[in-house]
Amino acid sequence: MNKFKKIGLSALAGSLVAMSAQAGDMSVTGIATMSLTKGSETGKAGFSQNNHVNFSGTTELDNGLTITYAMELDADEGDAGAGVDNPSITIATDGMGTLKFNGEGGSSSMSAMDDKTPNAYEEAFDGLGSGATNAGTVVINGHAAKNMFHYTSENFSGAVLTAAFVPSESTTALGNKSTYIDFGVTYTPDMVEGLTLGAAMGTTEITAGSEVDESTMYATYAIGGLTIGYQMSDYDAAAATDSDDSVAIGISYQVNDDFSVSYNEHTVDIGDSSTDQEAEGISASYTMGGITIAGHSNEIKGVGGTSGTNDEGYEINLSFAF
Repeated sequence: MNKFKKIGLSALAGSLVAMSAQAGDMSVTGIATMSLTKGSETGKAGFSQNNHVNFSGTTELDNGLTITYAMELDADEGDAGAGVDNPSITIATDGMGTLKFNGEGGSSSMSAMDDKTPNAYEEAFDGLGSGATNAGTVVINGHAAKNMFHYTSENFSGAVLTAAFVPSESTTALGNKSTYIDFGVTYTPDMVEGLTLGAAMGTTEITAGSEVDESTMYATYAIGGLTIGYQMSDYDAAAATDSDDSVAIGISYQVNDDFSVSYNEHTVDIGDSSTDQEAEGISASYTMGGITIAGHSNEIKGVGGTSGTNDEGYEINLSFAF
């Protein structure tokens, strides 16, 4: 009898393994890039690379939930070897949206909207203000961290809701073992083709017990190959001298299916300074099959609200997707 039981259990286990393998779906994508970057006013241009392979596995459960695990293997220049980055687990429901747990590398509702004005490659402040004498570029973008939950709703007649939650964490941005929650919404009305509206808000605690409210709202409008955008953001601290607000504008033009160009400005009025932080840049991108060449030339003045603290730089990036 015991022998027959063992045979039956072995057959059942084999059947379950076979069913699991058939139910799952694996995909692998990747990108290899080479970049020429000059990131500070006095620095020298240099080459770098950023290569990674993305693995994704998906399975559908009997209750209708779809589970996806994703991770990235990278071997960037300077790394001792390939490492595992950006692990995440996504739970998708039928009609109730998705919940994603980001081990690292995820975006919150606010950080995903730091500058939504249209650009061909990167924002006007990208790659600037990071030198030893130019540290402290101010961008109003909420908070994102490791081990963060992010919810995305279904599309309700053009509206999509998002929410992010960072559990108890001890960081400078959140205070001593505080939490972070933010919310966002994007809306693309059917009655106005090409229009997109978005807004987000969140709360942080730089000092425990002293809340800082951050918010942003933007609008973009596309007609033909032309897209224009405008965005306002606010960093409301307990003291007016610590409060900031910013305005961003951008315009991009899709010359054809492969080539696009853009111009962007991003200005921050820093509460305790009479000097605004002003960034502007131009960018372009050309794609041919799996090959993309893109770049920008950016300039920033008054980094961190300090008069005479300026920076400028450029980047040319060649990438191969597979």
